[in-house]
Amino acid sequence: MARENDPFTDSVWLRPGRPRRGRPQLSREEIVGAAVALLDAEGLDGFSMRRLGASISAGATSMYFYVANKDELLELVVDEVLGEVEVPDAAEAGWREAAAGLARGFRTVLLRHPWVVQLFGTHPALGPNGMRISDRTIALLAAAGLSGAEIGWASSLLVSHAIGYATSDAALNRATRDAGKSPDELVEQLRPFVERVAGDYPAYAEYWRRNMPLHLDPDAGFEFGLERILDGLHAWLDRRS
Repeated sequence: MARENDPFTDSVWLRPGRPRRGRPQLSREEIVGAAVALLDAEGLDGFSMRRLGASISAGATSMYFYVANKDELLELVVDEVLGEVEVPDAAEAGWREAAAGLARGFRTVLLRHPWVVQLFGTHPALGPNGMRISDRTIALLAAAGLSGAEIGWASSLLVSHAIGYATSDAALNRATRDAGKSPDELVEQLRPFVERVAGDYPAYAEYWRRNMPLHLDPDAGFEFGLERILDGLHAWLDRRS
């Protein structure tokens, strides 16, 4: 039996809209937009319905004209952010470039809103923007020649690559911001340690000396991985056909 608060059966997108009581002065769109702005500024740890209400000069209880609770609002916010992800048309760009555009678009949006990663998987992506992304992704991968569960697996591969890099990129950005130093400066702080342990870890030390500045280029690393994923899909499709 499903729990009463099961997020996968109690999604906001699976229920009819909440009736509006009284004469509210705000719209749900305004509340969602303000929530995105507050989350961008403070992250999930700094987000609350009370702080959201203060940011738009409304009481916390005013929020409940539109949403049942904080979890429901966050579900709406995730779909709002997904509206920024563009999925190219495979018929115009070709399936490979469209798939690359999907992964790049996801990474760009997640870097713009790094807190979103923590909310993925907590609710099904059934909002209009999430459904649009899913629909267009299925279409572009079907155009490539994938079918059945292969489409879902390939989609997860592309999106997971984007999420993984966006997560590590956001962590590096946060570390450099908190330290007030560039990535290269942080690396240089580790050099004495690496040299001290080089005798115990010679392969690591040699790699670190030669490659660490390049290793910290997030765009180059992301594109390398993305191209290898697409190469693999392309080669597999060629072998199968």
